[in-house]
Amino acid sequence: MHLVEEYLQHFYSPQGEPIPQTKSGDFLTEKLKKMQEFFGLDVTGEVDAETLDVMKKPRCGVPDLGDFTLTEGNPKWDKTHLTYRIESYTRDLHQTEVQGAIRKAFEVWSNASPLTFEEKNEGTQDIMISFNVRDHGDNSPFDGPSGVLAHAFQPGKYIGGDAHFDDEEHWTVQGPKGTNLFLVAAHEFGHSLGLSHSNEPGALMYPTYSYQDPRTFQLPQDDINGIQTVYGQSQNPQQPTGPITPKACSSRTTFDAATTLRGEIMFFKDRFFWRKSPHIPDIELNTISLFWPGLPSGIDAAYESYEKDQVFLFKGNQYWALNAYDIVQGYPQSINRLGFPRNVRKIDAAFSDPETGKTYFFVGDQYWRYDEHRQHMERGYPRRVSQDFRGVGPQIDAALRHDGYVYFFQGTKQIQFDLNSKRVVRNNLRTNTWLNC
Repeated sequence: MHLVEEYLQHFYSPQGEPIPQTKSGDFLTEKLKKMQEFFGLDVTGEVDAETLDVMKKPRCGVPDLGDFTLTEGNPKWDKTHLTYRIESYTRDLHQTEVQGAIRKAFEVWSNASPLTFEEKNEGTQDIMISFNVRDHGDNSPFDGPSGVLAHAFQPGKYIGGDAHFDDEEHWTVQGPKGTNLFLVAAHEFGHSLGLSHSNEPGALMYPTYSYQDPRTFQLPQDDINGIQTVYGQSQNPQQPTGPITPKACSSRTTFDAATTLRGEIMFFKDRFFWRKSPHIPDIELNTISLFWPGLPSGIDAAYESYEKDQVFLFKGNQYWALNAYDIVQGYPQSINRLGFPRNVRKIDAAFSDPETGKTYFFVGDQYWRYDEHRQHMERGYPRRVSQDFRGVGPQIDAALRHDGYVYFFQGTKQIQFDLNSKRVVRNNLRTNTWLNC
């Protein structure tokens, strides 16, 4: 309860007002409901494991509700050319690495708006950047490793626009280990420019930190819309567009891959996955990197091996093994180790049958069958999908074995298939019926 009260006081009370101690606890319950609603959790007003899990994630120090919320009339810069200065550096990185990450973080916003940024080496500038520890004189002390990673102030005089980074984090510029400076800086500079937190899990301005490769980073459309609402469109001849967070109940919802995991079901799409649990009524949308920082986006296929109690994920000609929420050491490995010929460069879909110990891999209009007990690809394959899965195909996006049936996902439609009788049971189902739609 101490963690809960501190979290709600800091992130869901204007100016950090203390939470009153009342016998009924109504005030605390209302704050908790606001927090659960913001993160798309089950709004109960009760402290459950899912709520605590979100509260423990590394995040930005800017409140989700309160003075930082962008509303009509909130401050913004009255000019489009802004200057910045890095006052102090972290010892984790060379100064040139810090400068490069900061410059690239500002470019995220200049590419999507009419804003331009210029670095200065001395004097007081519009945006002052520093690395600090604990109490650093702005009434928002850092809390040590993890927890709050950084914070920034909305546009204005004096401390307005400044961004502070917790130097007790392990700052990096590449790879999923540590805390990536570019990603955190790009988020904080959004606050420096007047943006509040977004409740879109895929947005850069989402409060909690999740890793993605800076080399392939694209500013999501939600953030583009936000910065252009404040400052107008980019002056580039071609307006930028960015990835959109998938909507569960959209008529265009499709899956890249699907698998079970110890009673839960996961549906992968781009850099996200929906998590369907028998113990939680709501469907969770998470970024893949939040759970597995070392995994790529755009998973091609997935299945659960009941013999090994592991989940296997495929991307291109590589695959990873997961032991619950841990990546097994020694992965990724080449799919050729499973017995695929060299001309197979990706898997479209896969599922495993716990009754026979056979795993089915689909590639185009063909499929292979793998013996999980003997650990080798069976002879006589590949075979045509149309031979043994009449009514399925020609292209399969994802497959799922669940409750005795196989479900094949093809675009926005799915096919329910009986593996024993080798016949289609139903073929006019929408893909997103699994997502409570």
